[in-house]
Amino acid sequence: MIGMFDSGLGGLSVWRELTRLLPQEPVLYLADRAYCPYGGRSAVDILARSEAITRYLVSQGARLIVIACNTATSAAARELRRRYPELPIVGMEPAVKPAALQSRSRQIAVLATRATLKGDKFLELKAQYDDSVDILPLPGDGFVELVESGDLASDHAHRVVQRQLQPLQAHAVDQVVLGCTHYPFLSPLIETALPSGVEIVDPARAVSLQAERLLHRHGLASLSDKAPAHRFVTTADAASMSDFLRHVLDQTAEVSTVELDVGKI
Repeated sequence: MIGMFDSGLGGLSVWRELTRLLPQEPVLYLADRAYCPYGGRSAVDILARSEAITRYLVSQGARLIVIACNTATSAAARELRRRYPELPIVGMEPAVKPAALQSRSRQIAVLATRATLKGDKFLELKAQYDDSVDILPLPGDGFVELVESGDLASDHAHRVVQRQLQPLQAHAVDQVVLGCTHYPFLSPLIETALPSGVEIVDPARAVSLQAERLLHRHGLASLSDKAPAHRFVTTADAASMSDFLRHVLDQTAEVSTVELDVGKI
C-alpha cells in the first residue's frame, strides 16, 4: 500500500495522477486539514506533523510514502529519509528542469506558497538553473484556501487568481511551474489569467512515475488484478473532504478522522 499525505486536499491532484498510472495500487491518503495550510507554519512544526503522519501511515501498512506537498517536502523529506532509511519516500519538487528546457523566452515563473519559495529545495533549484533561465518566484497567496473551501470557479476565486498572477504581465515568462499540489485544481482559472502562449507545468506525472520506479525497485508493486480499495483520512472536516472527492474527483468514499500523536522534534 502507498501512503500519501498533504496539508489538505491539494495532494489529491497527485493522487488522481498516481491512481491513473498505477490503477492496481491501494492508496491511503491523509489530509492534515487541522493544520492547513502549511505555508505559514515553521519548518520545525511541519517536520513534527510530517513525522507523526509518516508514523501513522506506516502503522497502517504503508510500504512507500508520497509527500504530496511541496512545503512538507522542503521542510521534512530529508529528515524523514534519515529516520526511515528502509522506507522509500517520494517528495514533490518544483518542475524547474522541464520548464527551463521547454522555455523559448528563457524566462519562467514558479507559482508556489511563500514557504516553498523560501525553502532550501527551491533555492537550490533556482541557483542550479539561474545561469540558463530567469526564474520569477510568484507566491499564490489565497490559492490553498480557495481549494480547501471548494471554491474553484467563483468570481471571488477568479479575482484572487488574477491578482496574484498580475506580475506576469511585466515579464516575458512562457512557462509557469505549479509548485503547490493545490494549484492544479485552479488550472482553469490560472489559464484564463495567463498571457497568451504561456504554458502550465504540473509535476504530478513525474512524481507518480518516480513512485512507480521505486515500487518496482524495492519489489513492492501490487500483484493483484483486482481494483484496490483506497482509503481517505483527515485530521479535520471529513464531511467537506468527502464532498470534494465526490464533486471534483467523482470518487465516492467514506472519509474518517484521525488524531495524530505529534511529539517533539
